[in-house]
Amino acid sequence: MKKIIIGIDEAGRGPLAGPVVAVACSVLHTRYPMRHTKLRDSKALSPKQREQIYSELLYNPQVEWGIGQVSEKQIDKINILQATRLAMEKAFHSLQKKLHKRGVEPQLVIIDGNFLINISTPQRAIVKADTTVMQCMAASIVAKVTRDRLMQKLHVKYPLYNFASHKGYGTKFHLKMLKIHGPCPIHRLTFAPCR
Repeated sequence: MKKIIIGIDEAGRGPLAGPVVAVACSVLHTRYPMRHTKLRDSKALSPKQREQIYSELLYNPQVEWGIGQVSEKQIDKINILQATRLAMEKAFHSLQKKLHKRGVEPQLVIIDGNFLINISTPQRAIVKADTTVMQCMAASIVAKVTRDRLMQKLHVKYPLYNFASHKGYGTKFHLKMLKIHGPCPIHRLTFAPCR
């Protein structure tokens, strides 16, 4: 079986509403020129750039990913750190199934951050891996685009809070709406401004 590296990153640890989303990403051909996609940490890209790179990654047969998501209800039950770990584990297992079908096995998982997750594959946590490891950069972009799209859909359901513009983060407008209307069903009630 061919062996490859997987990169994992998340989006949505800091917001006051919505789920946390993690993505595990792999590049099946090590000579694939990822630099041509202008990969970098999702935070260093505009929404338009992220969407463009996401599309390039989506339709590239050499790139494979898995997504893990943990709801705001679960975040409130187990805390955001444990929820992030769980989302990353779900993302890893989702990708692992896809890779197994293609005769590929992960030899190392690189996690953007300073903690490890509960999987049997060897892993390494690297702070700011989403700025140096191409698999983590790709995971960062896919996670951000996936979560942003989800928050845009939730905006339609809960328009008072304008989730489409701030994606659940604690902006001045969002905090004002929380004071006026209180939390809605997708707010994280264990986060101080939502209590």
